Amino acid sequence: MPATLDTPGDRPRIVVLCGSTRFWDALAEANLYETAAGSIVLAPGCNMKEPHPLWADPNRAERLKNQLDYLHRRKIDLADEVVVVNPGGYVGTSTRSEIDYARTLGKPIRYTHPAEDSHDG
Repeated sequence: MPATLDTPGDRPRIVVLCGSTRFWDALAEANLYETAAGSIVLAPGCNMKEPHPLWADPNRAERLKNQLDYLHRRKIDLADEVVVVNPGGYVGTSTRSEIDYARTLGKPIRYTHPAEDSHDG
């Protein structure tokens, strides 16, 4: 049961969303539903598949990608549960790596769709 404002000391469950940013809209939808369910949601903060000045330069983009990968692992560290956003069952290479990392920490993992064995970058 989610904590309410009148239960001091308790905090809402923290979930982290993992999934390919090619499904940016599905990640946003999952964020909406998890938030409405009373969870604190940690999610990818950048969609590097869309053009942006922050990652227009390839060298800067590579550094940023490494930083984002590091930050996402720290989000997994903080989370009580991992929610894999995988429309059509898709789980790519990066997401698979995050799932493997979460498993080493003993984090519960939930999928938005039945998972299939596919790969992405």
